Amino acid sequence: MTRLLSFTLLILLYSSSPADDRPNIILIMSDDMGWSDIGCYGGEIETPHLDSLAKDGVRFTQFYNTGRCCPTRASLLTGLYPHQAGIGHMMEDRGFPAYQGDLNRECVTIAEALKPAGYRTYMAGKWHVTPYRADALEKPDVSNWPMQRGFDRFYGTIHGAGSFFDPNSLTRDNRYITPENDPEYQPEGTWYYTDAISDNTVRYIRDHAEHHKDKPFFHYVAYTAAHWPMHALPEDIVKYEGKYDGGYASTREARIEKLKTLKLLPDDWEVAPQIGDWSEVERKEWEAACMEVYAAMVDNMDQGIGRIIEALKETGEYENTLILFLQDNGGCAEVFGRNQQVGPLERPGKPTLPAMGRDELQTEMIPVQSRDGYPLRRGPGVMPGPYPEVEIGYGENWANVSNTPFREYKHWVHEGGIATPLIAHWPKGIAREGDAFRVTDQGPLHDGTSHLIDVMATALELAGAAYPKEKDGNEILPLEGTSLVAALKGEPIKRGNPIYFEHEGNRAVRDGKWKLVAKGSKGPWELYNMGNDRTEMNDLIESESAIGEKMIAQYERWAEHVGAVPFHTLRKKP
Repeated sequence: MTRLLSFTLLILLYSSSPADDRPNIILIMSDDMGWSDIGCYGGEIETPHLDSLAKDGVRFTQFYNTGRCCPTRASLLTGLYPHQAGIGHMMEDRGFPAYQGDLNRECVTIAEALKPAGYRTYMAGKWHVTPYRADALEKPDVSNWPMQRGFDRFYGTIHGAGSFFDPNSLTRDNRYITPENDPEYQPEGTWYYTDAISDNTVRYIRDHAEHHKDKPFFHYVAYTAAHWPMHALPEDIVKYEGKYDGGYASTREARIEKLKTLKLLPDDWEVAPQIGDWSEVERKEWEAACMEVYAAMVDNMDQGIGRIIEALKETGEYENTLILFLQDNGGCAEVFGRNQQVGPLERPGKPTLPAMGRDELQTEMIPVQSRDGYPLRRGPGVMPGPYPEVEIGYGENWANVSNTPFREYKHWVHEGGIATPLIAHWPKGIAREGDAFRVTDQGPLHDGTSHLIDVMATALELAGAAYPKEKDGNEILPLEGTSLVAALKGEPIKRGNPIYFEHEGNRAVRDGKWKLVAKGSKGPWELYNMGNDRTEMNDLIESESAIGEKMIAQYERWAEHVGAVPFHTLRKKP
């Protein structure tokens, strides 16, 4: 009788327990995009779905990344500074723990932290926190791949960049695949990586609703748009034909005016200088086409985000899902593919090389040919867009437009390299008014200073999850970030410590309204009052020397804390 009564009580307790009302969390990140590229942050590119999320959610105006792709991903995933996670630079070992180029075991990912709390975890897109070995394709070391770092499902790429029509290191779960031999995803039209990331995310959302409806989920969506190469679909490119024929200045001026209208740029701020003179551009049609294709890449990503939103609505998860959108670094000024001509200027009438086999893996970041046999083409005048064999970027002048109104680019830690939009949308959880919000016609703005390290802390608070002190016998470093849950309610961010940056010797400290910053490990320190000069045009290092000295000391203590060393002293480990 006692056992029967206990069993009955358990049944009643289970049947009457409330449904798990913790939010789903979808973390969406784009690649190599400037602060003002998307519509709700000043851009002319059509991003209606992101704009809608922003209007019905909240936009953060002073959110920061690390200025480069893989350190950003390491910091975002772990809630630590990238050096603490082992990725102070790129995927190469430079002989120091902070620069080992591989996600270490002194950290846990958001997925690893949320799984013990009952979350299902999914990822689609770019991993780039462990080395990719093209010489180990048969038996790759998967020990640091997504499914070994907490994710239940993974579709994407291990490496950091590659073709949008045939990316190297394309992977499903723990197995390398090709676009042609993957039985789980064969689109009707052209296979395009941005679409593939979006569509597989939609699939995971629907599968979760069918098989795991009783659990909340975390989904990391890591697009490679709009990283070079400039690859896009014809139907997306046609929307922007002629859009940039007026050149850099006219596009940039329109962004400046829109930024002011959106209350993102005060009228009295001096804007960073224009880079590039359109009147001196020799190949104007080609140069405009590069930006047209870039815009098409961003547009396609936004379309995919629209499909993700629709899947959430179809499955009844939209109201209780926190969607966060951000970017991994600023616009990219690299001269990728824009110098010496390689291959023919125009596409041959038919393929000139043998086609690749259905199961033949693409191993190169810059493929020597397309899968159907067209040879690599790059250099000035080689038109970008729907051609898989073309490998070029959009260059410094358009990157300057992308980063309007800020200085510098990806790699550097001036605002153009590290400032990113952060859109937060959660119908059940975000306030519409609050003391820390600036209310605008396009939705509330939050001006609190925040960083990638804050995302883990936010996810843990929302999930009611415990951050581990150890995992698998390894001691886990304490979190560095501050939860943004209060900020979602319109309250100030209660940050106790400054925010720090170091990448390739570029260094910075953000403490309240002050920012200390330097270019290169030997470059002089600069000091800016970000309250009235976030564009970093008026250096105060001499007139405010006491503040500068204090912040230099802060940086030096932090560098010792995380293991950051002067970049010029590092050498690649043999």
